[in-house]
Amino acid sequence: MQEEKNRNDVVEPAEIQIIDENSIREKIHVIRGVKVMLDYDLASIYGYTTKAFNQQVRNNIERFDDDFMFLLTQKEVMCLRSKILTSNSGRGGSRYLNRTPRR
Repeated sequence: MQEEKNRNDVVEPAEIQIIDENSIREKIHVIRGVKVMLDYDLASIYGYTTKAFNQQVRNNIERFDDDFMFLLTQKEVMCLRSKILTSNSGRGGSRYLNRTPRR
Protein backbone atom coordinates (compact mmCIF):
# COMPACT_ATOMS: atom_id res chain seq x y z
CA MET A 1 0.00 0.00 0.00
CA GLN A 2 1.14 3.48 -0.66
CA GLU A 3 0.67 6.39 1.64
CA GLU A 4 -0.44 9.78 0.39
CA LYS A 5 0.75 13.22 1.50
CA ASN A 6 -1.79 15.91 2.23
CA ARG A 7 -1.24 19.65 1.85
CA ASN A 8 0.77 19.84 5.09
CA ASP A 9 3.07 16.96 4.03
CA VAL A 10 1.54 14.69 6.66
CA VAL A 11 1.63 11.06 5.59
CA GLU A 12 -1.81 9.47 5.63
CA PRO A 13 -2.62 5.84 5.00
CA ALA A 14 -3.94 5.01 1.55
CA GLU A 15 -6.29 2.33 2.87
CA ILE A 16 -7.10 0.72 6.21
CA GLN A 17 -7.59 -3.04 6.19
CA ILE A 18 -10.40 -4.75 8.05
CA ILE A 19 -8.76 -7.66 9.86
CA ASP A 20 -10.44 -10.42 11.81
CA GLU A 21 -9.45 -11.26 15.38
CA ASN A 22 -7.60 -14.46 14.44
CA SER A 23 -5.42 -12.57 11.95
CA ILE A 24 -4.45 -10.16 14.73
CA ARG A 25 -3.67 -13.02 17.13
CA GLU A 26 -1.36 -14.59 14.53
CA LYS A 27 0.66 -11.36 14.47
CA ILE A 28 1.27 -11.32 18.23
CA HIS A 29 4.57 -12.86 19.31
CA VAL A 30 6.14 -13.34 22.74
CA ILE A 31 9.63 -11.88 22.87
CA ARG A 32 11.52 -11.47 26.15
CA GLY A 33 8.35 -12.61 27.91
CA VAL A 34 6.33 -9.72 26.46
CA LYS A 35 3.50 -9.89 23.91
CA VAL A 36 4.52 -7.78 20.91
CA MET A 37 3.55 -7.02 17.33
CA LEU A 38 6.20 -6.28 14.73
CA ASP A 39 6.38 -2.86 13.13
CA TYR A 40 5.64 -4.14 9.62
CA ASP A 41 2.49 -5.95 10.83
CA LEU A 42 1.18 -2.80 12.51
CA ALA A 43 2.10 -0.73 9.45
CA SER A 44 0.16 -3.13 7.25
CA ILE A 45 -2.88 -3.03 9.52
CA TYR A 46 -2.94 0.78 9.43
CA GLY A 47 -2.20 1.00 5.71
CA TYR A 48 1.33 2.42 5.93
CA THR A 49 4.67 1.21 4.70
CA THR A 50 6.94 0.13 7.55
CA LYS A 51 9.20 3.10 6.86
CA ALA A 52 6.29 5.58 7.07
CA PHE A 53 4.90 3.88 10.20
CA ASN A 54 8.24 4.11 12.02
CA GLN A 55 8.65 7.71 10.87
CA GLN A 56 5.24 8.58 12.31
CA VAL A 57 6.18 6.96 15.62
CA ARG A 58 9.52 8.85 15.72
CA ASN A 59 7.78 12.14 14.87
CA ASN A 60 5.26 11.63 17.67
CA ILE A 61 7.40 9.77 20.19
CA GLU A 62 6.18 11.96 23.07
CA ARG A 63 2.74 10.34 22.71
CA PHE A 64 4.10 6.89 23.57
CA ASP A 65 5.24 5.36 26.85
CA ASP A 66 8.99 4.84 27.26
CA ASP A 67 8.51 1.09 26.95
CA PHE A 68 6.29 1.29 23.83
CA MET A 69 8.89 -0.41 21.65
CA PHE A 70 12.30 -1.98 21.65
CA LEU A 71 14.82 -3.01 19.05
CA LEU A 72 15.16 -6.73 18.40
CA THR A 73 18.56 -8.32 18.68
CA GLN A 74 20.01 -10.11 15.66
CA LYS A 75 19.37 -13.44 17.41
CA GLU A 76 15.69 -12.55 17.96
CA VAL A 77 15.35 -11.53 14.30
CA MET A 78 16.85 -14.82 13.14
CA CYS A 79 14.56 -16.79 15.45
CA LEU A 80 11.48 -14.97 14.15
CA ARG A 81 12.69 -15.27 10.58
CA SER A 82 12.98 -19.03 10.95
CA LYS A 83 9.41 -19.18 12.27
CA ILE A 84 7.49 -16.64 10.20
CA LEU A 85 9.58 -14.62 7.80
CA THR A 86 10.66 -15.52 4.31
CA SER A 87 13.06 -12.63 4.13
CA ASN A 88 16.27 -12.76 2.16
CA SER A 89 18.34 -9.68 2.92
CA GLY A 90 19.87 -9.81 -0.55
CA ARG A 91 16.54 -9.84 -2.34
CA GLY A 92 14.38 -7.09 -0.91
CA GLY A 93 13.41 -8.59 2.45
CA SER A 94 13.76 -6.91 5.81
CA ARG A 95 17.40 -5.89 6.14
CA TYR A 96 17.07 -4.07 9.45
CA LEU A 97 16.41 -5.10 13.01
CA ASN A 98 12.70 -4.68 13.60
CA ARG A 99 11.34 -2.17 16.04
CA THR A 100 8.83 -4.03 18.11
CA PRO A 101 5.94 -2.16 19.69
CA ARG A 102 4.67 -3.92 22.79
CA ARG A 103 1.05 -5.06 22.78
